[in-house]
Amino acid sequence: MSGEVKRIESIKDMAVFQDFRWASSVRDEGNNVAEFRKINILYGRNYSGKTTLSRIFRALETGSVSEKYSSPEFQLSFNGGTNATQNSLNSHGQVVRVFNEDFVRDNLHFIVDDEQAINSFAILGEDNAKLEEEIEKHEAELGSEEDKSGLLGDLLGAEDEFKKAKKSHGDKSTELETKLRDKANKAGSGIKHNKSFGDANYNVPKIKADIATVTRDTYSPLTDEQVDQFHDLLREEPKPEIPESSSFNLQYSAIVSKAKDLIEKKIQASDPIQELLNDAALATWVRTGREHHQGKRDKCAFCGSDLPKDLWEKLDKHFNQESEELRQALDNLLGSIERERSRLPSLLKIKNSDFYSNFTMDLDSLSEQLSAKSAAYCESLDSIKEQAEKRKNEIFTPLTFDEPESVEDSLNSVRDSFEQLRKKSNELTASLSEDQSEARASLRLHEVHTFVNDIKYEEECTAIDVLNKAMEKAEEAKNSAKEKLDTKRAKISELKAQLKDESKGADRVNDYLNNFFGHQSLSLRAIEENPGDTSSGYRFEVTRNGKQAFHLSEGECSLIAFCYFMAKLDDIETKGNQPIIWIDDPISSLDANHIFFVYSLINAEIVTPEKYEDGEEEKERDRFKQLFISTHNLDFLKYLKRLPGAMNKNKSQFLIITRTNQTSNITLMPRYLKDYVTEFNFLFHQIYKCAHAQIESDENHDCYYNFGNNARKFLEAFLYYKYPNAVEKDDKLTRFFGDDALAASLTDRINNEFSHLAGVFERSVLPIDVPEMKTTANFILRKIKEKDPDQYAALLQSIGVTEEPIEEPQTAVEAQ
Repeated sequence: MSGEVKRIESIKDMAVFQDFRWASSVRDEGNNVAEFRKINILYGRNYSGKTTLSRIFRALETGSVSEKYSSPEFQLSFNGGTNATQNSLNSHGQVVRVFNEDFVRDNLHFIVDDEQAINSFAILGEDNAKLEEEIEKHEAELGSEEDKSGLLGDLLGAEDEFKKAKKSHGDKSTELETKLRDKANKAGSGIKHNKSFGDANYNVPKIKADIATVTRDTYSPLTDEQVDQFHDLLREEPKPEIPESSSFNLQYSAIVSKAKDLIEKKIQASDPIQELLNDAALATWVRTGREHHQGKRDKCAFCGSDLPKDLWEKLDKHFNQESEELRQALDNLLGSIERERSRLPSLLKIKNSDFYSNFTMDLDSLSEQLSAKSAAYCESLDSIKEQAEKRKNEIFTPLTFDEPESVEDSLNSVRDSFEQLRKKSNELTASLSEDQSEARASLRLHEVHTFVNDIKYEEECTAIDVLNKAMEKAEEAKNSAKEKLDTKRAKISELKAQLKDESKGADRVNDYLNNFFGHQSLSLRAIEENPGDTSSGYRFEVTRNGKQAFHLSEGECSLIAFCYFMAKLDDIETKGNQPIIWIDDPISSLDANHIFFVYSLINAEIVTPEKYEDGEEEKERDRFKQLFISTHNLDFLKYLKRLPGAMNKNKSQFLIITRTNQTSNITLMPRYLKDYVTEFNFLFHQIYKCAHAQIESDENHDCYYNFGNNARKFLEAFLYYKYPNAVEKDDKLTRFFGDDALAASLTDRINNEFSHLAGVFERSVLPIDVPEMKTTANFILRKIKEKDPDQYAALLQSIGVTEEPIEEPQTAVEAQ
């Protein structure tokens, strides 16, 4: 059931609970961690820590921890996932009611001081049937958690739907969050650890910010080529500054202008020789031969004939000064052309290694342009050269100059482009660190963009958004159901407030005192503080035979206190709210009859479901959500077994609180104590444990520590029923164990030592040597088996063990 206490997870520094851990202590035979159930019975001897546990639960009721503890720590867990600690006592949302000595002290002041009164409380009145009928109608609409009916059922259903929707949303969100976390910083594959674009501080918030960037319409994904360029850039080291290239200073325009003048220039010989004019090759041959003969030979070097005396005069008239000057000018032009042509290979040296890798493509393109434009430039120069040579050979024949297409500007443009790249490269050196940072950021965003596409991030977010809206809708439904439930409860409280009657509280206590316990003379009386004042309150006082009572016995105080608590369960703050109830040792100082009546009252007024009308149908509902009863009395424990559902393992849990020295522990109740519920079986088990325990084990310290008292009480009961006749100076120990030395020693120790050394739990020193106790325990078991093997076998069966070998000392010397 939602809201039930599952476990007391831990207790630290609270009286005898120093460092208790539920998960390591409360385990069943299969070593599974057990939990509280609807009905929980706790057995523990006096001073074992029962009241300390009740104070933890009372702190849940009052909202504060007892001031008796200096720095207490505890944690309780509830079904539904809620926890409560010493620092969060009001968040559990349950109605808790605790009966213990603190409750008595806070409400029944007369127990401490006869002159003090008892706190009054209001229960539902009995005079307004119409209001009660209306209350019942609203309570029927309220429904119950068990049947999942009415408004409570609606709230439970809405809470379940909300939990499912919240879990679906949480699981989907966690799944995406895990993907983001792994991508951000998972060892090996996370962006954080990427050497190219990683960030030592990269985390989930940063990847979310990057995802917001790459999912905008303004983001342009990188191409594979850009990715490669960025990776190349990240591998770059700073380059030396590249010096400016020399200006080309091309002479093409001057050459074209000169060539046009010379090639088209008109000249005329003084007395031309027609034959030489007609044959350019012959003219060239003659002009060249002239240089080898004039002033050097009288005869022709070719044919040996005498040279005519007027030959040089004729040739001078043909090859006049103007033609020679033109020829020389053409030679100079051809020289200029050759020099310009020879400069081309060294005009511009493009070295890719001087630049950063991201310029490689532009440099390669520029090199191709330079090569092509240089070749075209050479072709233009060759064309001019060819025309100049032709004019030189035909010196007297003017030609029309065919000007080739100029590539001078194109070549200069190549240099301009180179200079731009050079400047950019030099600038990149200055900004390399910043550019590489931008490259890393671009590559990181590219990685995130790829990741977003791979996991279909937008679809994931859409799915989470749909689940979130479903969760919000379920939460609205839950809040609406809770609001209706709260409104209904407020209405019921309002109606009950109209019926409340504090004077009836005393009557309810008296009903319990008279009807369950037969105390006709002892009762409570409600006394109005200010008669006549409609807003006046009441106080309760104890009376005996109509007069205020003083000097009540301890048993009478216990009876009144418990009846008061039971009646207070019907007050307007508790009735109908199914409280979690803790009753701490309610039969202290009561005789056997009263013990039975306490059990009867609990059974009738708490455990037995109450009946109510639902339309024309009569139904039942539980009066409580969870019940805890602690006791030190084995007779009362025996009665508690009879409670409806107490022996149903799905509805009940039996636990035992044991104390060793100054420390207590909670465990599941042993089967023999749960099934047989007699102190006789319990004491036998303690002796059996002492006989078979390992001496060096600290876990067995408690059975050694209390062995003397346990042995004395067991033998008193055992020997009383063995020898029920009363004989003067009868020594039952000697009659049963015999007259040997060991029996005499045992008798002396049992009567004079054991029973006086271990009866108080606070004693921290072992009463006798452990080996002696182990020997004595074995001796007792051996004698019982020897004298009454049937009873011994039955005792073994009752504690859930099979017979084991018993050490059998043959003589007193061996025993010692």
